Amino acid sequence: MEDHVDAEAVRHVASLARVDLDEDEIAEFAAQFEEILESFAVLDDVPVVESEDQLENVMRPDEISEGLSQEEALANAPETEDGMFIGPRVG
Repeated sequence: MEDHVDAEAVRHVASLARVDLDEDEIAEFAAQFEEILESFAVLDDVPVVESEDQLENVMRPDEISEGLSQEEALANAPETEDGMFIGPRVG
């Protein structure tokens, strides 16, 4: 397989990822990227399968129903305040 990943491509990806690489790392990553691309090349050998033209919708239609009242929704809450749930502090 010919080289598809050159140093400039690695610099571009590193720039997008906001990663600083030295020249040794650029060469190392180019080789690693090339190995990854070679791994994906095996997908070219996967045979194409026929797909079904007609798909059947297996979802049920939406039905409008009455929701819970505020009191019912808060009935099992461990803590509430002014008609709202109180949760634990984060951070």
